[in-house]
Amino acid sequence: MKNSSSLNRRAFLKSSALSGGGLLISFSFFSKASAQTAPGTQPIELNGFVKILPDNRIQIMSPNPEGGQGVKTSMPMIVAEELDVDWKQVEVIQADLDTKHFTRQFIGGSQAIHQGWKPLRTAGATARQLLREAAALQWNVPTSEISTEAGVLSHSASGKSATYGQMAQFASTITLPTQVALKAVKDFKIIGKSKQQVDIRKIVTGQPLFGIDTRVPGMLIAMVTHPPAFGMTLKSFDATRALKMPGIKAVFPIKLYNEGYEKTFFDTTTFPEVVAIVGRNTWEVMQAKKVLQVTWKPIETYTQKRDMLGRKITETVPAGLESSTGHQAQMAAKKEVPGIVRRKDGDIESAFKQATKIIERTYYGPYLAHNCMEPMNFFAHVTKDKASLAGPLQKPEFSEQTLSARIGIPLENIDIKMTRLGGGFGRRSYSHWLIEAALISQQVQAPIKLIYSREDDMTAGIYRSTYTATYRAALDANNQVIGFHVKAGGIPESPLYPNRFPAGAVDNYLAEDWTIDSNITVGSFRAPRSNFMAAAEQSFLDELAEFAGKDPIDFRLELLQRAKDKPVGKNNEYEPERYAEVLRLVREKSNWDALKSTKKLGVSAYFCHDSYAAHVLELEMKNGTPVVQNVCCAIDCGIVINPDGAKNLSEGGIVDGIGAAMFGKMTIENGVPQSSNFDTYRMIRHNEAPKKIDVHFVKNEIDPTGMGEPAYPPVYGALANALYKATGKRHYRQPFSDNL
Repeated sequence: MKNSSSLNRRAFLKSSALSGGGLLISFSFFSKASAQTAPGTQPIELNGFVKILPDNRIQIMSPNPEGGQGVKTSMPMIVAEELDVDWKQVEVIQADLDTKHFTRQFIGGSQAIHQGWKPLRTAGATARQLLREAAALQWNVPTSEISTEAGVLSHSASGKSATYGQMAQFASTITLPTQVALKAVKDFKIIGKSKQQVDIRKIVTGQPLFGIDTRVPGMLIAMVTHPPAFGMTLKSFDATRALKMPGIKAVFPIKLYNEGYEKTFFDTTTFPEVVAIVGRNTWEVMQAKKVLQVTWKPIETYTQKRDMLGRKITETVPAGLESSTGHQAQMAAKKEVPGIVRRKDGDIESAFKQATKIIERTYYGPYLAHNCMEPMNFFAHVTKDKASLAGPLQKPEFSEQTLSARIGIPLENIDIKMTRLGGGFGRRSYSHWLIEAALISQQVQAPIKLIYSREDDMTAGIYRSTYTATYRAALDANNQVIGFHVKAGGIPESPLYPNRFPAGAVDNYLAEDWTIDSNITVGSFRAPRSNFMAAAEQSFLDELAEFAGKDPIDFRLELLQRAKDKPVGKNNEYEPERYAEVLRLVREKSNWDALKSTKKLGVSAYFCHDSYAAHVLELEMKNGTPVVQNVCCAIDCGIVINPDGAKNLSEGGIVDGIGAAMFGKMTIENGVPQSSNFDTYRMIRHNEAPKKIDVHFVKNEIDPTGMGEPAYPPVYGALANALYKATGKRHYRQPFSDNL
């Protein structure tokens, strides 16, 4: 690993704090900014900065949204490591959205640490180097002789020392270095050591951190009424009774997008016209909403243009009131017709003709709702030429662009404060409630907080797509896999990853897919698409191992060895050795070989978000109900920044995945979601969580990769495979509880 990094002077923003000798090093993770000095007596507050105060306190701004995944702790840890300070000196502050200095100020795809690793380290190292140079100049000694530790500069030969705070003012006058040295992994003191989440005290003491906590003087409360069914839109409304209710200020319709607007990746089709109710408080608005009379009408089929992160597409949104039963019939019909070939290796047709055994299985997954603990909400105060907003978002930069286009206010006059997310899981990647809040504020000319009820949130989308996949495998007389075929599709998107395992491990391989247009709104869901494909793939591989007469782990390892020794194709996404290592580690830590004959164990492993995860799940059947006793988990996500935080992410993903696999299901009938609250949408309960979860990390010096999502997808397959061991019954449809 290289221990130095070339740093362009324009890659970081340096500004001085003139009061009392403070130093502010502001850095952009993904954009460039010029060096400049801050005027006045206080540092300029910018996204992504390090602030050193005279008393040697260190303030580090955390630029990315925090939704429970721990980036507000782990990202500043990386900066603090290279700055060479004691973590006890550090105060972490959540930054506002600042598109001037950041181009990836969002969370999603488990990429925050992966993408920020080098820039964050360089930011801390740059600040440290400036301080070293300042000390060297003041003491008239070479910079190379200045050492640092815990925020103190030292020159051993002369015995001189100074705190960062004492040297900060002079350091702020020095030109940014063109190169800085980064620490060797062996020298890390903060990275790799568990740190308590920085918000934990505020959370347990109920201090305001979340969007729902936002309150300002004169703020009104708003709610919206959306169509009762997908495939319907607003026809008319009568607000006479609602306006007579106590505290109600206004009732009016709003259109989410301007006519002809080209939607972006995170703009949704969900109910583009709704009716807003505005009043003094939540209770009064809820009562008025009950008496509001609205008439809805069917939509007509339409097309819309979208810019999918640079890829231009045209989508068709069909008319009609769709149903889950109809969707399943449509998906079953797709099985009988060719799909779109996404990858083809070898001669798949000949392989199946020559096969001694052919195994074919079809898997199905329903729509899933996100069910964030904190329902959707957003604060907005829009005036004639400015907009101030605050709330929970995963992709604030994209949301701000959509907002600017809709309300006609330039980006530089929009301020978005990012609050902590009370759950995200992909749901808060979308911004329609932010746009609704801004439009309502603009209309009533007052600050408002928009609040969704649980019923609003659960019935308005955005869901995980409904998916299906058919797997076929051809085995020869020696039980070797000579052909592998996967055909997957969904409504309205495909879950297929054509270049993931076992692609590259089988000479004759075919991957194809299809989609069906729909007016049901879907979007990102924790580990998008992987959450279904891992379940289907790993269930099928387990059954395939049984037909081949092999241990399930041995069977996977043999395929991975084939992919390592003689890989097929050139586009394989995964590294076979890292994939195999998590399987070997989970085999060892779970005591698989000793327990597999006496315990009901299921194994599963998957690659996604640049990381590798494997689980061994043990369960028992008690009175016809599965009880998960233990889950042993092995993860390779490269260097682990905060071990306790990473362990917590794995544990949460495992519990979440077991709940979704066992119970998760959103059914649609005539366009109407059949679950609107937790009395009808089954979630996992405390006594259904695993009795024990063991998490183990592969130790290496590979740059960090994804951690928030990789543990989630494979647990579906591990559970399905353990259920088979316990009941003798394979599960091909989610949720599994429907078929026990």
